[in-house]
Amino acid sequence: MNAPTGNGEDLRGLDLRAEIERLRKERNAVILAHYYQKPEIQDIADFVGDSLDLSRKAAATDADVIAFCGVRFMAETAKVLSPEKIVVLPDMDAGCSLEDSCPPEQFAEFRRQHPDHIALTYINCSVEVKALSDVIVTSSSAEKILTQIPESQKIIFGPDKHLGGYLARKTGRDMLLWPGVCIVHEAFSETELLKLKAQHPDAPVAAHPECPAYIIDHADYVGSTSGILQYAKDMTGDTLIVATEPHIIHQMEKAVPEKNFIGAPGADGNCNCNICPYMALNTMEKLYLALRDLEPRIEIEEELRLKAKKSLDKMLEMASATVGQGDLGPVPENDMGPVMKGD
Repeated sequence: MNAPTGNGEDLRGLDLRAEIERLRKERNAVILAHYYQKPEIQDIADFVGDSLDLSRKAAATDADVIAFCGVRFMAETAKVLSPEKIVVLPDMDAGCSLEDSCPPEQFAEFRRQHPDHIALTYINCSVEVKALSDVIVTSSSAEKILTQIPESQKIIFGPDKHLGGYLARKTGRDMLLWPGVCIVHEAFSETELLKLKAQHPDAPVAAHPECPAYIIDHADYVGSTSGILQYAKDMTGDTLIVATEPHIIHQMEKAVPEKNFIGAPGADGNCNCNICPYMALNTMEKLYLALRDLEPRIEIEEELRLKAKKSLDKMLEMASATVGQGDLGPVPENDMGPVMKGD
């Protein structure tokens, strides 16, 4: 039985999966799910992946509606790339601690205080901050883009200080870091991770670069969620410790069910505190209502959209000049045209 949605409407007794399938066809909708969504949402999505990759795949379809099961900045990015499509987010309160840490007016003032710096900004930010930035980066593309910027050019990197710090250590670049953090990756405990490593001495650790340095220092692989998933597929061992939001493990278990995946623990010795509370706001009930009502809807004023798109386009331009493009690679030919199931 399905529970009430919390908005006063009781959907108990409704076959949500069947209704979502019906609405997907009626609305000519494409359903996107980030790797951090609940398994049942991942399993009903047309595409599962990282945020930019999802937006680009949706833009390449003939869908009239994009239902983005992720967080608000991701749905905004989809709207920036597909202004002609209706973009809905199941819960408009699905925000992001990194986005919240970087209010546009404060970021604008910070830029005014450092006029000789350019702004490399992680995609986990609001559309307003994207519009104030020079180049947007993803966790996959950041290093590739950074290496193309002259050593003499001063750089602001925001809003994630851990990703910025990781890049600074890896490349030797001195960057002015905005002090934002991801509450999910900040929750991992070094002490508990070391205990887990002692229990599984042969298991490598894969970590997202949003993790603090004291977690990354123990990692055998550091990369984006899609990169971590690929590492899980390619690794020769049978056990992997995963230091990112644990819902990515669902895709790992589907891809390589013979392997064992363990979520890195939080301070209490388990990984429950590392489930993103914002991602968790999206539910099957809310997805059904979003497709039915075409609300909550993402709307972006055109001038703002074009400014944000400029920084996204700059990222794609710079990334296309590098080798091994990660999540910025071309959309596969079989993802073009009509909406298709699978990723």
